[in-house]
Amino acid sequence: MSGSPDALGVLLALLAVLALVPAVVLSAGEAAVPRLGRSGLVEMAVVQSPLGRRVNRVLADVHGAVAAAAWSRVALEAVAVVALTLALETAGLPWWTTLLVAGGTAVALGLLVIRFLPRSLARRHPRGAVRVAAGGLLLARALSRPVRPLALGASPVPDRSAEELREMVERFDESQSIEEEDRALVRSVLGLGDTRVRSVMVPRTEMIVLPAGTNLRKALTLFLRSGYSRIPVVGESVDDLVGILYLKDLLQYRHTAGEEVDAEPVEALVRPPVFVPESKPVDDLLRDMQSASSHIAMVVDEYGGVAGLVTIEDALEEIVGELTDEHDRSGPEVEDLGDGTYRVPSRLPVDELGELFDLELTDDEVDTAAGLLAKAIGKVPLAGSSAEVSGLVVTAERVQGRRRQVATLLVRRAERHDDRTSNDQGERR
Repeated sequence: MSGSPDALGVLLALLAVLALVPAVVLSAGEAAVPRLGRSGLVEMAVVQSPLGRRVNRVLADVHGAVAAAAWSRVALEAVAVVALTLALETAGLPWWTTLLVAGGTAVALGLLVIRFLPRSLARRHPRGAVRVAAGGLLLARALSRPVRPLALGASPVPDRSAEELREMVERFDESQSIEEEDRALVRSVLGLGDTRVRSVMVPRTEMIVLPAGTNLRKALTLFLRSGYSRIPVVGESVDDLVGILYLKDLLQYRHTAGEEVDAEPVEALVRPPVFVPESKPVDDLLRDMQSASSHIAMVVDEYGGVAGLVTIEDALEEIVGELTDEHDRSGPEVEDLGDGTYRVPSRLPVDELGELFDLELTDDEVDTAAGLLAKAIGKVPLAGSSAEVSGLVVTAERVQGRRRQVATLLVRRAERHDDRTSNDQGERR
């Protein structure tokens, strides 16, 4: 009987080692599968071999396989720690020595042997790690099926995948071979899930809309002047939304029926609007608009009122930056056209605009030249909109960008007989 404690200690130590080996394999599999990605797994699965068949079975439920591997690894770590503690206890050491040695050994094995080393190797050589761990992933998934309904919370794979991508972006930032534009693109894609629709929408105050009852001829004029291809039609207010008028619907109807329909109201051609909450993530918005083949949606706030509108281009700009067309061009900051007329950018500060004409211009409500024009006419300015402001005639010359915002203005001194204070161009946003 004197040799039995030593034999028991050896058996327990052997059990700890036997538990550590599959834990190491499963840990490598956890890191290798997200790093390789679904496309990489598909490449391995198409090979007609036992490995290809195993990888194909992993592909059937990637998240489930990796989640089961995580649960199984934790269980094996627990078994190894308990077996190691009991093995030290059989050696006759004091209890506090046993706890210290077992605790220190368990931490070193858990962090270094089970997690750091195999995962580092798996990230460098994901294909080799999947070859080794594929069988273990399938076994872990099969053994976890009876207890899977009891698991709480979501699978850790999405978070781990996002973490892997962020680590990759950090490595991109440290690499001189990756262009800054490419790094910014990846960061933008990763940030879509954290960006809400309210951050990318066109606010209610900047929307161009058509009042209900507007005839087709005036609607076509607004389409041509604004540069938009879709405009909301509203009743008494923006919250009283009638529908969305599409330029192509108007042109097709007018081409078929002839110009005699120009006096008809636009209501007969509007399409039902699509509504989205302003708290919706932008990545979900992109998927929904793609599946519904919709390019525009009305954004509603928590009280059900219209907060703005969003287009698929608004969401794409979060990834690739501002979208412009071939008509957009950059120009000088301020250009003297002669005869006392200047071409100025719409964002020129009010005080600098006054300095051009030796005037002291101040306004507590607006900061830019375009703001002065919008305030004077009481609506969003379009190309050709004009008003007299503090002795200056300000005319919107050119719009730019996908949102068709005023880019440049023509400014001259007002003459005494010049009564062109404003026009009726544009519609209220």
